[in-house]
Amino acid sequence: MKIAVTYENGQVFQHFGHTEKFKVYHVEDNKVVDSEIVDTNGQGHGALAGFLLGGGVDMLICGGIGGGARTALAEAGIDLYPGCSGDADEKVEQFLAGTLVYDPDTVCSHHAGGGHHHSGHSCGEHGCH
Repeated sequence: MKIAVTYENGQVFQHFGHTEKFKVYHVEDNKVVDSEIVDTNGQGHGALAGFLLGGGVDMLICGGIGGGARTALAEAGIDLYPGCSGDADEKVEQFLAGTLVYDPDTVCSHHAGGGHHHSGHSCGEHGCH
């Protein structure tokens, strides 16, 4: 299994569509056996799901993520664990231990002006894919 985490300076990067790097963990027998930092080469938003799929990634741990990207990941068959923050390595260890805290309803929390969305808001309305 391969687990990707949006990555910046050891931390979970908070906006999937703008991430420049993923840390990809190779997992066997529920243990990390290897990891690597992969540069997205400037690809963003919708292209990132294909980038991950091409890299053989099975699941993604991230911070905020827009509706379009969520759909692209679902279509690619990549399991999504959004709403995470903190140390990337710790998040993967927590996932493997079954203790990862995440928010399945997280949708792009990067906007200015408070950064909070009202219930029922869809990011698709203003191009945050």
